Amino acid sequence: MTAPAALGGTDQRAKLATLREELARRGVDALCIPRADEYLGEYIPAHNERLRWLTDFTGSAGMAIVTANDAAIFTDGRYTVQVRRQVDGEEYQYRQLLEEPPLQWLSEHLAAGSKVLIDPRMCTLDWYREAQEALSKADIQIVLSTDNPIDRCWTTRPAPLIKEALLLEESFTGEHSLSKRERLGKAVAEAGADAALIFAPDSISWLLNVRGRDVPRMPVLLGCALLESNGHVQLLVDERRIPEGFHEHTGPGVSIIAEDEAGRVLSGYAGKTVLADPTTANAWSQQCLEEGGATLLSGEDPVLLPKACKNTVEVAGAREAHRRDAVAEIRFLAWLDGEVAAGRYHDEGLVAERLEAFRAEGKHFHELSFDSISASAANGAMCHYNHLDSTPAPLVPDSLYLVDSGGQYSDGTTDITRTIAIGEPSQEMRELFTLVLKGHISLDRARFPRGTTGTHLDVLARQHLWQTGRDYDHGTGHGVGAFLGVHEGPQRIAKAWNRTPLAPGMIVSNEPGYYRDGAFGIRCENLCVVREAETASGEVPMLEFDALTLVPFDRRLIDSSLLSPEERQWIDDYHLRVAEEIMERLEHTDDRDWLRAATRPLS
Repeated sequence: MTAPAALGGTDQRAKLATLREELARRGVDALCIPRADEYLGEYIPAHNERLRWLTDFTGSAGMAIVTANDAAIFTDGRYTVQVRRQVDGEEYQYRQLLEEPPLQWLSEHLAAGSKVLIDPRMCTLDWYREAQEALSKADIQIVLSTDNPIDRCWTTRPAPLIKEALLLEESFTGEHSLSKRERLGKAVAEAGADAALIFAPDSISWLLNVRGRDVPRMPVLLGCALLESNGHVQLLVDERRIPEGFHEHTGPGVSIIAEDEAGRVLSGYAGKTVLADPTTANAWSQQCLEEGGATLLSGEDPVLLPKACKNTVEVAGAREAHRRDAVAEIRFLAWLDGEVAAGRYHDEGLVAERLEAFRAEGKHFHELSFDSISASAANGAMCHYNHLDSTPAPLVPDSLYLVDSGGQYSDGTTDITRTIAIGEPSQEMRELFTLVLKGHISLDRARFPRGTTGTHLDVLARQHLWQTGRDYDHGTGHGVGAFLGVHEGPQRIAKAWNRTPLAPGMIVSNEPGYYRDGAFGIRCENLCVVREAETASGEVPMLEFDALTLVPFDRRLIDSSLLSPEERQWIDDYHLRVAEEIMERLEHTDDRDWLRAATRPLS
């Protein structure tokens, strides 16, 4: 794997000066630059990486604000260390998104009567309304423009990547597109709407049983769609992305319209009620609907929940994808142990490339599901560290190596984190790893009634760290798609309130961690699927998690004295299951020997 092409250099001061000249020319006093594009997805094509071009910040979430005299960059706790390494502190103030939100900063740094330019394609309708309310109190005016000032300044902006979409067979999806559309069209009608704005590219891709190839790590078809109550769809997309056989694949009722016609189409729903999600769809698309005479019905994207609750075919595919992924991960771990034992401490880049090569040998593999987090020693303390952003560091003797990685397969998306002892770990490392693993086990063993959300369960994963005065600054679990986004809603396991109950078929991660700045990071992550629990007795039906990931945890990092008998049994049972399901899939004796040793009972 090679480093991604530069998006425009690293002279942040010069870029700021050019941007400020453009803002002055337009007569505005400030510009908001979110880490977003018009599709509001987590992964952004290179030609839309506006925040990265301006600031060199490569994180997956954040915002910069530029005024005539000041600039600030806002990130969350995952990027506290990273943002200071990448963004010039002499040019930008570092701000925490939750402690000092961007709208508060604007209100405090701009004079009454100032004008703030916002691109309505780059924010949700909810965020835009919040901005209107907050800034009007400070007598600050919002100027909307889809002519983004960054695009005027970014003279080396790469051209968009255009590739034909993949048609995903029903043997992978478990349901024909026509069936999905008719089923959800009825739900739209029952909600009191004539049509629904299907804005998120992963929702469109799932609904039409297609996958895209334009966005690295995120196999979605870029576009926007309107789902009519009769199941018909108007798909707004660059027509060059539509492959031969598309209409035969989707069935009748799908119209293809050039994406640059979106404004006209959205404005053509006069007198109709359109369901739209103000928390996920951009402000511009909903403003076009309203200005065209449509009535907006605020509600959740009707695709989100059906997409999240995988059917039996999708769950079976996920299980098989995870078995193949486990073969690659175990081969990698066996290789890595051998290299370290021989005194070869490779750098993070070479190690990540080796893991990707093992995955690439698997059936139905397309690409990684995200840039691997291959983090040696202190780099592991950065939750979203990327060795491609700088010179990869070598593995450090007697330390920890954290590797968070995954693959995109035709039958599923994988995501796994393992923390590995390099040499002889300290007793403190073993104790902290065991506390994290205890949290992982507590969440995995949970049983819960219908109606339970991930927020209700989050404390289970943190409790052992909390007892020692420790915590981690990220969510415990996220949803995962079926050959779609590695981060998928609406379900989530986190401190922050999530109102979506966990339901059978949902795939979520279980990934508590611990991070010590300047020293090391620890994370234990499996993916699991929610299923009905078998109960011999009981008055209330229960749900539970069933692990999809089948890779051993590093026994060298487990302090058995900190485990309860139930936790010890859980580890032995999990490792036995790993051995039973994966052993015969390993072709090489050395790999089988490694797995046999890695899964032997703790006692």
